[in-house]
Amino acid sequence: MTTYWCELAWLGGRRAETGVMIEVEDGLIAAVTEGVSAPPAGAARLDGVTIPGLANAHSHAFQRALRGRTQQGSGSFWTWREQMYSAAERLDPDSYLALARATYAEMALVGVTCVGEFHYVHHGPGGTPYDDPNELGRVLIAAAGEAGLRITLLDACYLHGGIGEPLAGAQERFSDGSADTWAERVDQLGGAGSGSDDGVRIGAAIHSMRAVDPESAAVVARWAREGGRPLHAHVSEQPAENQACLDAYGGTPTALLDDAGALAAAFSAVHATHLDDADVRLLGEAAACCCVCPTTERDLADGIGGMRRLVDAGASLSLGSDSHAVIDLFEEARAVELDERLATGERGRHSAAELLRAAAEGGHACLGWPDAGRIEAGARADLVTVSLDSVRLAGTDPETAVESVVFAAAAPDVRSVIVDGREVVSGGRHVSIDVPRELDQAVRQVML
Repeated sequence: MTTYWCELAWLGGRRAETGVMIEVEDGLIAAVTEGVSAPPAGAARLDGVTIPGLANAHSHAFQRALRGRTQQGSGSFWTWREQMYSAAERLDPDSYLALARATYAEMALVGVTCVGEFHYVHHGPGGTPYDDPNELGRVLIAAAGEAGLRITLLDACYLHGGIGEPLAGAQERFSDGSADTWAERVDQLGGAGSGSDDGVRIGAAIHSMRAVDPESAAVVARWAREGGRPLHAHVSEQPAENQACLDAYGGTPTALLDDAGALAAAFSAVHATHLDDADVRLLGEAAACCCVCPTTERDLADGIGGMRRLVDAGASLSLGSDSHAVIDLFEEARAVELDERLATGERGRHSAAELLRAAAEGGHACLGWPDAGRIEAGARADLVTVSLDSVRLAGTDPETAVESVVFAAAAPDVRSVIVDGREVVSGGRHVSIDVPRELDQAVRQVML
């Protein structure tokens, strides 16, 4: 049994509680006691605000190598995509392991305890499978374990270069040729994710309705549903995607996914930026999750999705850093609210507690970890402590500490991260990885 005494702890309500004792045993929270005025003998002291571990629900780890390299000149999502393909073509198992390990370690430094890796670089150059056709997936699983995070590997089906278009260039590395062959390959990953407690879950992804035809999307949805696994898809990230689906199939991406049997509580629509009213209704009625990635969406000029109407319709929220233009879940959380303020001229569309819940409980739930993201007895012992000593948070009032953390904290304010009862970050540093050094080496290996 390990005991922690928290100066302040957020237990899911509107405000943080003062003097909270958390007892941890075998990686789980055994007890939570409020109103403990001083640390008991032998307790580890956590000064600042302690919150549940955060979940980065949408990651493309290799895209961390693009940071700063795509910011010159003008362009659009579609021109950025060509730069992304160039990076994907350079990956091999060794370089991908190094880059993903360093990227996941960077996530740990901002309080992420679980990552949802939307994985579509499956094969070697030209689409030739490795001897183990899941080699790159296993590389990502290993990288997360070495960085101290749990992972849900969302293995993506990717079949077409666009609606009615053949695969080209780097896209050949993404494809298994058919949805049935995709399912056969993912089955070879074994039982990981079927309830074992090894820190790994295996989920499914439909890359997009541009890259997967409706009949194949139905195969992927059925595979996920029959296995009780999470299913994610990029949805309506760009208006051109919607128009292409309407022209080819007569329906929006959301409507096509509904017809394919994908929409359910275990489904996550990533981005969901350009939805019509019928799309919002479908996602809400399914109680689906919408994973919003504001730092990437604004970096790529995607637009502002407007998550309030989705929540009001019955959908839940999660957050991701997607292309890793920035890795900071606090920034993702506040951007949901702040971007909508710009679009609507209205403040207070999402409360700080609601946004923090999306970053923690909502993200873990959509990745298949319903026992994480909360500080309560029986939950996984994921604890993130944010210091109040920095220039950003100095002078924080305990009564409004949740608001201060969500709307002002940044990655350097995270001082301690505990994942399943194991210390991963101490004093603001990763306990086993020199993150800046490894990132520098890994990015140079891929890009130079």
